[in-house]
Amino acid sequence: MKRLVVVVLAATALLSPTFAEGDPSRGRREFRACAPCHSLQPDRNMTGPSLAGVWGRKAGSLPSFERYSDALKSSGIIWDDRSLDGWLTDPHAMVPGNDMPFEGIKDSHARADLLAFLREATKPGAQQTAQQGGMKGMGDGGMMGGMMGGGHDPSLKGLEPAKQVKAITYCHDTYRVTTADGKTRAFWERNLRLKTDSGEDGPQSSAPALVPAGMMGDRADVIFAAPEEISKTIERRC
Repeated sequence: MKRLVVVVLAATALLSPTFAEGDPSRGRREFRACAPCHSLQPDRNMTGPSLAGVWGRKAGSLPSFERYSDALKSSGIIWDDRSLDGWLTDPHAMVPGNDMPFEGIKDSHARADLLAFLREATKPGAQQTAQQGGMKGMGDGGMMGGMMGGGHDPSLKGLEPAKQVKAITYCHDTYRVTTADGKTRAFWERNLRLKTDSGEDGPQSSAPALVPAGMMGDRADVIFAAPEEISKTIERRC
């Protein structure tokens, strides 16, 4: 019986991720792929929920995030080293039917590095530590500060005239956007995206913002403070 226990323990050790061996500085680089969708600031939600304080949190339970899939909310998962490693390996195998647009990280060393970074970066007070000069052992405090914002977008409250939308007309397949500098720009209807941002960095009410997008200058976003402003601003006129 003793020999059987030893064999089982040895097999478990081989199968378990080597969480302690993860390198946080390498994990910081791995997090660059996560930062466009996930912030490390408490309750700053983006495409996905904030990761601040994720250890010990029940999956699908952050009150400030409203876009969880039913599959994740009903999974009963508590996030810890083991469950997060499984999620990062293959979220769709772990929770079928979830909405995570991510295929997983198959390299166990890369996952261990990312977990080592997140374990420190998501602790309470980690954001303040980073702002005061970077986490111990994390290196580049400036890079860390940027990551704490999770791809933080600039404020749209005070805009230069070229980005202040004054009028939008629509004719056939073309939008024409007039800005406060007096210029009118034409966009093919599939190249202009209409968005809303009701957060603290969003535009002022009735003052939508024009944000360039794409490398050729032929695409842009118009961001409104509320959805009802969209129909009020766009005039169908040729």
